[in-house]
Amino acid sequence: MTLSFGAAPLFDKATFQIEPNERVCIVGRNGEGKSTLLKVVEGAIQADGGTRIVQDGVKIAKLQQEVPHDMTGSVFHVIASGLGNLGSLIEQFHHISHQLQTDYTDEIMEAFSEVQQQIDNQNGWELNQKVDTIISKLELPADAEFSNLSGGMKRRVLLAQALVQEPDILLLDEPTNHLDIPSIQWLEGFLKNIRCSLVFITHDRAFLQALATRIVELDRGKIASWQCDYQTYLQRKEEVLEAESKQNALFDKKLAQEEVWIRQGVKARRTRNEGRVRELEKLRLEHQARRGVQGTANLQVNRAANSGKQVIEMDEVSFGWGNRTIIDQFSCMIMRGDKVGIIGENGCGKSTLIGLLLGKTQPQTGHVKIGTNIQIAYFDQHRAQLDESKPVVESVLEESDHVEINGQRKHIMSYLADFLFTPERARQPVKSLSGGERNRLLLARVFSKPSNLLILDEPTNDLDVETLELLEDLLMNYQGTVLIVSHDRAFLNNVCTSSIVFDAPGVVNEYVGGYDDWLRQRPAHFGKQSFNKLNKEAETKALEKTDAIEQAAIPAPTDSGQVTKTSKPKKLSFKDQREYDALPVEIDALEKALRALAEQMNAAEFYQSGEEKIQATLKTLADKESQLEAAFARWETLEALLNE
Repeated sequence: MTLSFGAAPLFDKATFQIEPNERVCIVGRNGEGKSTLLKVVEGAIQADGGTRIVQDGVKIAKLQQEVPHDMTGSVFHVIASGLGNLGSLIEQFHHISHQLQTDYTDEIMEAFSEVQQQIDNQNGWELNQKVDTIISKLELPADAEFSNLSGGMKRRVLLAQALVQEPDILLLDEPTNHLDIPSIQWLEGFLKNIRCSLVFITHDRAFLQALATRIVELDRGKIASWQCDYQTYLQRKEEVLEAESKQNALFDKKLAQEEVWIRQGVKARRTRNEGRVRELEKLRLEHQARRGVQGTANLQVNRAANSGKQVIEMDEVSFGWGNRTIIDQFSCMIMRGDKVGIIGENGCGKSTLIGLLLGKTQPQTGHVKIGTNIQIAYFDQHRAQLDESKPVVESVLEESDHVEINGQRKHIMSYLADFLFTPERARQPVKSLSGGERNRLLLARVFSKPSNLLILDEPTNDLDVETLELLEDLLMNYQGTVLIVSHDRAFLNNVCTSSIVFDAPGVVNEYVGGYDDWLRQRPAHFGKQSFNKLNKEAETKALEKTDAIEQAAIPAPTDSGQVTKTSKPKKLSFKDQREYDALPVEIDALEKALRALAEQMNAAEFYQSGEEKIQATLKTLADKESQLEAAFARWETLEALLNE
C-alpha cells in the first residue's frame, strides 16, 4: 500500500492485515497517518497504490472520533439509524408502539399495521431485537433525547450504533477523549468481551496496556507489527532504535570514506574501479532517501518569581448549587511545588473546585487563603483562547515577533519550532491544525506567559505518547505549583504528588500520590459504590446545567495573573489539629532517615557502588530534605494559628 499527500509518503509500500478477534492498537507520532490508516481500512480513502482485500461477508463499523453537534432524536432512533433504511422502520415501530399506549386511534393503528407489514416483508424483526438487546447491554435510556445526554453517554450511544451492525471489525479513533475515568473503565471492560476484531488509536497508555493484544506502529512511512503488549513493545522498540542508530553510523562512515576516495588525485581517478563508483552512487541515493526519526518537542515553561511557600489553604469549605451539595466541609493545604491532580466524574464539580481554590468563587461556608505573589497560566481543554481564523504564529504572540523564555529572547518561529511547527505550518490558520497540533499550540501559548501556578484542564487530549512523556518530565521538574484536571490515569500516576478526589456527591478527600495511590488509600465503601447516574435523563439535564454554571466559574487568564485574597481562618479545624499533633512524629522520622543517609554516604565504599545507586541515594536525600522543610513550614504555620 502506498499513499501520499505531499512530498514524503504517509505509507511507502506498507502492508497491514487484521486477524479475527484480535485487539490492535495503532501507535505513532502525530502526523504519521494513524487516522488515515483507519480510513483506508474502512474504505473511506483509497490508497494511491496497492490492494485492499476484504473477505466476503466481513462487516466493518467505525466509532466516530467526534460527537456530531447536530445529531438529534431519541437514543433508540440514533442506534437504529446504524441499520440504514430498515433501522428507520424499526424506530417508527418503536415510536408508534409508545403512542398506542396513551392515544389509541384508527389512524395510529393503521400506521402501526403498515410499519409492521414493511418490517415483515424485509424480515426485520430480528434486527429490532438486536437494537433492544444492545440498549439493555449498554444500559442506555431508549427514549431519552440524544442531544440532552452528557458527552460520555453520547459516546456510549454511538458505540451502540456501531455494535448493532454486528461488525467483524470495529474501528475506534481516540475513543477515550473527553470521557471520565468511570466511563473509560466501563469501555475498557466492555471492549475486552465483545466478539470482533478491534483496531483502535488512543493516547491513554493505561487503556492501551489493558486492551491491546498487538501493537502496529507507523514510523516514517513503514508499518511494523509487534505481537505483544504496550510495555513489551516499548522495550523492544528502544532496542530496534539503538540498533538502527549503530547501523546508520556505520553506513555514514563508509559513505564518508568513499567520498574521500572519489575526490583523490588524477592518478587515483584513472585507476579507480568503475564498480566501486557505481556502488558509491547507490550509497548516495540510499542516504538521500533515508528518513530520520521525527524530532521531539522542546517544551519550556516561562517561570515567574517564586510564590510564597503556602500557595492555597482551604478550611472547612462547603459549596453547592440549589439543593445539590458539590463540596462539603473540605480542607487542604497546597504548598509551593505541589503537583495536585483533581479527579472525578464529569459534572461532579471539578471546575467549581478550581474556582474556589483560586478565590474566583466564594465558598458558602469556610475560608480560602491565597498565598502571595501568585501568577497563573491556564490551559483550557476547550481551547477557547485560540482564534481559529488567525494564523498559528499570531496565536502565541499578537503584538511581537519575539518571546522571552526564562531570560532568553527567541524569535517566534524558533519558539514554535520547539513545539514541532515548521515555518510553513506556522503561517497556516489554526482551523487547519489537527487536534494534537492544536493542543501543542495552546501549550506554546500558555507556557510563553510567566507563571508560578499552572492550571491544566485535560492537557493530554490528542497528544502523541512522546509529547505526553515530555510534558510529564517538564511538569515534574517545574519549580512552581500545578493543578491538573485529567482522566489520564498514567499521566496522573507519573506527575501528581497528591490528589483531590470527588469520592461521592459532595464528598471530597485529599490523598497522597496519583491515581493508583488513591485506589489503595480510599475507604472500602467508596470503592464499592457507584454514583454515576448519567444514564438517567433527569440527572443528565441537572449535570449539564451544573457544567454550564461551572464553566462560568473557571478562572480566566488575566493580564496581571493575580488572584483575590479572601478571609483568614482564626483557629485550627479538627483536621488541622490532628495534622499538628502528628507533625512532630513525622519530623522526627524524617530527621532519622536523613541521619541514616548521611552515615551511608560517609562510608568509604559508597562512592564505589556505581553511578546509578549514587544518583538514587542523592535523589532520596534531596526528597527527604524537601519533605522536612515542608513539614517544618507547616508546623510553624499551624503553631502561629494556634497561638493567635
